[in-house]
Amino acid sequence: MPKLKTHKGAAARFRITGTGKLVRMKGHRSHLRRKKPASVRRLYSGKLEVSPADVRRMKKLLPNGLPK
Repeated sequence: MPKLKTHKGAAARFRITGTGKLVRMKGHRSHLRRKKPASVRRLYSGKLEVSPADVRRMKKLLPNGLPK
């Protein structure tokens, strides 16, 4: 059976933590950012865990984990 390829779009958007969780960044980070309040801009700096409903699908897209 051939090797499975990593989905490069998913590899750019998701990271696997050391404990195996999937994390992502929030969307809408760059567009019209100057006019948003600082409190809102700070919310965009953190990372979020991927929803449990989506984890199985993301793991299929990233069969070999992510490149370090």
